[in-house]
Amino acid sequence: MGTASSLVSPGDVIEDGYGGEGGEACEIPVEVKPKARLLRSSFRRGPRVIGASFKSTGSVDLEYTAEYERLRKDYEIFRVSKNNEIASMQKKEAKLDEENKRLRAELQALQKTYQKNLREKESALEAKYQAMERASTFEHDRDKVKRQFKIFRETKEKEIQDLLRAKRDLESKLQQLQAQGVQVYDPEDSDSEENQTTVTAVGMQCEYWSGGVLGSEPSVGSMMQLQQSYRGPEFAHSLMDVEGPFANVSRDDWDAAVASLLQVSPHISKGLWSNTLRCYLIHTKDTREELHHFIEMYSPRLQSLCERLGHFYLNVYFTENTGSAAERLQEMERSSMCVFLLKPSVSSLSSSVVEDAVEAFVKNPDSRPLLLYLRKAEGISSISGTTRELLERINNADKNAKIKVVEHSGSAEEGASLMFHQLEKIMKQELLDLKLVDDRVELLEDQVDVDTSDVLWDEHDEQEQIETFQTICSSTTHLNFDKYLTRLNDLVAAPPPTPPLLVSGGPGSGKSVLLAKWIQLQQRHSPNTIILYHFVGRQSSTSAEPVLIIKRLTVKLLQHFWSISGLTMDPCKVLEEFPRWLERLSARRHGNIIIIIDSVDQIQNAERNMKWLIDPLPANVRVLVSVNVETCPQAWRLWPTVHLDPLTSKEMKSMITMHCMIAEIKLSKEQERKVERHCRSASTCNALYISLLARLLTSEITSSLEETLLQCVMCHDTVTLFQLSLRMMMTSLRTDEERQMAKQLLCLLYASHNGISESELLELLPELAFPTLSSLLFQLEYLLILTLRCGIIHFRHLQASEAVRLELMDRGLTVTTYRERLIHHFSKQLSQHRVTWRVADELPWLLQQQEDTTKLHLSLLNLFVFQNLYKRGHFSELLNYWQCVGKDKVSMAMEYFESLKHYEQSCETEESMRRLANLYETLGCFLKDLGLLTQAVAPLQRSLEIRETALDPDHPSVAQSLHQLAGIYVLWRKFGNAEQLYKQALEISESAYGPEHGSIARELDCLALLYQKKNRYEQADKLRKRSVRIRQKMAHKKGHMYGFTLLHQRTLQLEELTLGEDSADCAKTLNELGVLYYLQNNLDTAKMFLIRSLEMRQRVLGPEHPDCAQSLNNLAALHCECHEYESAEELYEQALDIRKRALAPDHPSLAYTIKHLAMLYKRRGKLEKAAPLYELALEIREKSFGLNHPSVATALVNLAVLYCQLKKHNEALPLYEQALKVYEDSLGPSHPRVGETLKNLAVLRYEKGDFEKAAELYKRAMEIKDAEPSLACGKAASVHSSYVDTFSHRHPGFHHHTSK
Repeated sequence: MGTASSLVSPGDVIEDGYGGEGGEACEIPVEVKPKARLLRSSFRRGPRVIGASFKSTGSVDLEYTAEYERLRKDYEIFRVSKNNEIASMQKKEAKLDEENKRLRAELQALQKTYQKNLREKESALEAKYQAMERASTFEHDRDKVKRQFKIFRETKEKEIQDLLRAKRDLESKLQQLQAQGVQVYDPEDSDSEENQTTVTAVGMQCEYWSGGVLGSEPSVGSMMQLQQSYRGPEFAHSLMDVEGPFANVSRDDWDAAVASLLQVSPHISKGLWSNTLRCYLIHTKDTREELHHFIEMYSPRLQSLCERLGHFYLNVYFTENTGSAAERLQEMERSSMCVFLLKPSVSSLSSSVVEDAVEAFVKNPDSRPLLLYLRKAEGISSISGTTRELLERINNADKNAKIKVVEHSGSAEEGASLMFHQLEKIMKQELLDLKLVDDRVELLEDQVDVDTSDVLWDEHDEQEQIETFQTICSSTTHLNFDKYLTRLNDLVAAPPPTPPLLVSGGPGSGKSVLLAKWIQLQQRHSPNTIILYHFVGRQSSTSAEPVLIIKRLTVKLLQHFWSISGLTMDPCKVLEEFPRWLERLSARRHGNIIIIIDSVDQIQNAERNMKWLIDPLPANVRVLVSVNVETCPQAWRLWPTVHLDPLTSKEMKSMITMHCMIAEIKLSKEQERKVERHCRSASTCNALYISLLARLLTSEITSSLEETLLQCVMCHDTVTLFQLSLRMMMTSLRTDEERQMAKQLLCLLYASHNGISESELLELLPELAFPTLSSLLFQLEYLLILTLRCGIIHFRHLQASEAVRLELMDRGLTVTTYRERLIHHFSKQLSQHRVTWRVADELPWLLQQQEDTTKLHLSLLNLFVFQNLYKRGHFSELLNYWQCVGKDKVSMAMEYFESLKHYEQSCETEESMRRLANLYETLGCFLKDLGLLTQAVAPLQRSLEIRETALDPDHPSVAQSLHQLAGIYVLWRKFGNAEQLYKQALEISESAYGPEHGSIARELDCLALLYQKKNRYEQADKLRKRSVRIRQKMAHKKGHMYGFTLLHQRTLQLEELTLGEDSADCAKTLNELGVLYYLQNNLDTAKMFLIRSLEMRQRVLGPEHPDCAQSLNNLAALHCECHEYESAEELYEQALDIRKRALAPDHPSLAYTIKHLAMLYKRRGKLEKAAPLYELALEIREKSFGLNHPSVATALVNLAVLYCQLKKHNEALPLYEQALKVYEDSLGPSHPRVGETLKNLAVLRYEKGDFEKAAELYKRAMEIKDAEPSLACGKAASVHSSYVDTFSHRHPGFHHHTSK
């Protein structure tokens, strides 16, 4: 018998005898197999029994039956339990499957719901954006309609005033004719009062577009009449007698008076020609060694001093008998100082040395600082005859002993050192206005940081614009622009609304010259008009950057309103906010604003960035733009246009003849006919082509006139003519080296961003000597190819730049090669820590053009490059460079902060710590402008810590840091912290500078704005008024720097006109002289001239003439200034008596005298005598403007004030109520003038005991004041705002503001 395993093969089914299911045999049945092995082994071990039976053998297996049964039962139990577990698991699995199916269904439902919600959210967001876009469009359209309605209303009011003024003028002329005995018959004449005319004066009209306190006389207590009564611009072609800015004595005239003179001759330091300190060195062969040592050893130190202040330094010198007389004379005129290095024992001097010495030291000894260096040989005291004669002439010419003399007998090195120290002293004291203190330059930098406001802009760009304007004005191109000037005047004088005026023409037609000449005329004849201009250069230059253009115009505009705070640095917002600034500031201007942009089509993306031109302009704003007729955008072609026609044959011949006469050259008849035949096409008969042609024919580079003429007639446009001039200039150069230098000069200039300075060219081209450079520039300037502006060499015309590209750049080397040379040069300066404004201007731009982002990134991380760009307002350029690198704002901020931390580790000296503090502050301001307020706090706090530690806790720089930190807290609306910091900054500034300084005004402005946000209006008003007074005094002090010089020059010019016989014009000049001396605080001299003017007018015109009343009026004002009120009262009464008889009852000059006499009565306490005058003023305004005009309301308030002071409250009350109604009807219920009247009325009601009504009125007044927009320098008055004499009732419940 065997085991179960021996009978069952693996895989066979074993039937279950207990009713269980069949199972599959396992490979190793653990319960049976070991027993089988044990049984077989027992047979092997035991001895074999012979003759045993089968049954006895099987009995061994039966012994294990019980064990087997037990094991089988265990197995069955185990199997059943496992089957039960399997069944249970299967049930759980089924249950879990059901649960899984349910959860999957729920998940799918949730996913569907989520998708539905997501779609609903997206549609809601889209609807929201569409609604916001519609709201923005609606707001824009609403603002546009409001501006249009405002312009329409102002236009109609001006038209009404035109009609009234024309009516008064006709009546005055008619009355004058009748007074002269001329009978004027009217078919409808009758004896009724309606047909009676009144007497007026001839020649007393006022300038009624370019208004202001200078040109005309305002009515009682108000400036409203100035704005409301002027109808349109009057220019030089007008027949009207326009009064100048110096007709009437008024201390308020100072700013406009100086501004009017500054517009004609802008202030640029005369010590520096074109931002370059040029030192002209005259030397001989014997002093060449001193010259060499000075240039090699000491010039770099002078150059470093100038570079730190943003100027260039250049040594100008010629070797003996080199350079033409014209070249040397031009360099002499441009030089800031002159040095003559002479050895007295020299027997003879070259003619060029003598000529230069005589020109500088004998003919013009007072035109510039002079230094005479005398090198004496040891043991030799004799002086040669020629030298002795020259020194005697120099000594005789030096009457004021201004020439500095350095005598030296030692080595050349010591002599150069003595020269350097003397020149350094001259530069600091006389040219750069610095004190002889080593740290003065650093002190100036700190001072600039403190004095300037938060708005940053580039003074070099401003000077470049001024010099561009002056260069164009001084152009020798005499064109007949009369018809175009008249057309411009007519278009500008047209009634509003007026779109921009377009000056179009072909390339080189003279558009820039026309605009410059027209600006000059406006500055002379409309001195009260604000004229802003911008001349655009090459499209790749800074002058064509739209953000910089608009920001410059905005800053220039804001400077006329005492402050430039509140201007954003965000490039996008600068363009968006300019129309709003223009509207707000034009409303505050009692005159006119003219904006001129030349070559506006050259601006980058002009049509997109200049879209504000399409919007309606305010009534007193005019915009003129010039465009190339070929590139003018289509949308602009509908504007009123002045098109410059090609030159006529007569004009062309006149220009060429003039140049030939100057050069003493005469063309033959055949040559003239040849030129005339050639210059008939549109491209050859423009002003630029003819000017260049004339210069080529008369230039020194011309070898044969006939040959040059033949070459010129082959050129069919201006560019090819410029190419010819380049070829002729190259041919005229003596050596190949000079030709190579000229080519490299022009190519480097073409490859640059904003041009190259002379000193930079000398460094870029070491083999280029200054005499060669001077000669090349002299020729290129004469050929109209190059010009110098702000010390930088530029292409004078775009056609010249294009000619250089075609003639020189396309042969051999490309522009990339020259840019690499420039990059190497400026990178070398960067490595030497010579980070000037030129490096910041050129290097990042050049790297951007070369698409070298790695080096661009490194240059931007240079902290001084970053500081230079930001401090000069090139904010948009800086962001554009970082965009090219691929960095966002946050990463850019982190990199700058890490760079500063790394730089801080190398700072040990006090000077380096001050620079570090400035860098931290610059970074903080930059981050604040980016809107990263949290990141901006850390650098500003670090700057404050450094300044308090390295300098002093009371140093002005600490106040600057406190001011910047306070600005952050204001933006966070943590007004308590900001107020504390502003007060600390104010206290430090007052301690450092005194109570009247620009930094004090800035802190007061910020505190006033802060108090206004905290609803503390009383304190805000006090601070704002104090700030305005300080800024006005600062403007007067600024006038002391150069305004008095201009006034003195104007005075001297006028004094020459008073030497002739007595006449009305001479008396008018004497009156103007009196006003000028009054503005210079020379009251005694002013009184003398005004008395002379009065006496002459009485002799020439008669004592009853209105001009005599003007002189009496001015003398009365002068006596008021001296507190001689009794004499002033008598003179005002005489003036009033004359004007009552001579002028119409509603004439502005009569109202002017009434106003000042009434104010004088009031000041002296003669209220009873003042009352009739105020009543007369009210009557004049009612006749002039009607009963419902704001000016009438002003007169009503003035009279009510006086009645209140006379305790006639019952009479004052209806006047206030009537004024309030007029203000509300004409200006709107929310106008500031309505609020002021409500406050006055509330005070009056309170005095009468009507407390409930008083509280109601006062609440309305405060609501209007809360809603009133404000500028940093004060409230933004509207077009109709006026000054009103009000009264003050002191009571704890009411704090009243007094308006003047």
